[in-house]
Amino acid sequence: MIEDRVAGAPISWGVCEVPGWGHQMEPARVLAEMAGLGLAATESGPDGFLPAAAADRTALLAAHGLSPVGGFVPVVLHDPGRDPLPEVRRALEGFDMERSNSVRPVLVLAAAHGLDGYDERPEPDEAGWAALLANLDRIAGLAAAAGVLAVLHPHVGTMVERSGEVRRVLDGSGIPLCLDTGHLLIGGTDPAELAAREPGRIAHVHLKDVDAGLAEEVRHGRLSYTDAVRKGVYRPLGGGDVDIAGTVRSLEAAGYRGWYVLEQDTVLDREPGPGAGPVADVRACLDFLAGIGA
Repeated sequence: MIEDRVAGAPISWGVCEVPGWGHQMEPARVLAEMAGLGLAATESGPDGFLPAAAADRTALLAAHGLSPVGGFVPVVLHDPGRDPLPEVRRALEGFDMERSNSVRPVLVLAAAHGLDGYDERPEPDEAGWAALLANLDRIAGLAAAAGVLAVLHPHVGTMVERSGEVRRVLDGSGIPLCLDTGHLLIGGTDPAELAAREPGRIAHVHLKDVDAGLAEEVRHGRLSYTDAVRKGVYRPLGGGDVDIAGTVRSLEAAGYRGWYVLEQDTVLDREPGPGAGPVADVRACLDFLAGIGA
């Protein structure tokens, strides 16, 4: 059973690092609603959402009965003239090193392009790819030395988004992946097929369901990513077109014992009423997972 390995993420409550993303809910309410849903843990969210010091962050989460999982860290990796290690070291300082659970904290890397948002990105050249792949392995080693697991998160609007780019990371580096069922599908990768084909390279999972029609609009440049999120490209698990059950079963059968993070990117226009909005969607996701029987 996976219930004790299901975590939350502040982005499911609309909390995001992108300027102007939407209404940003306060940590007290987000963490209380996570705890009320019975989630075991949470990722940290963007800088400033939780306390920067690991001890303070852990204490705040513990007050809500939550464990720290790690968090999402976008870093520029493709610039040969830019060393990402100082930025990564600063991120690692904010992670919980006490390892209060059996799974190491996870540094969820995204290959950022250096600008705000995820609606546009440059095309990486060969020198950029060489730097990116080398930096991934450097960061994985740095994180491991600090007791942290580093994974690469293929993500819309980053330098690793499309299926060929995911393949290039798998072939050209040793870093494991964060399998995000939504971002992979939008980028043209079938997450269930990837989970079945490369289970040994999956070390962290973000679960979200997707409206395939809206995903196709984003993939072909007819709709921006931000507008797609506003239109509901991400659905509660079981309400979209991703084979979530097949993905989870495949990973569990292959011996995956990491976290399943419920992470539906959400844009809020205003503070939702009690029990409404994000908390209702996350509850529906938990109900779906309970019915899988993995």
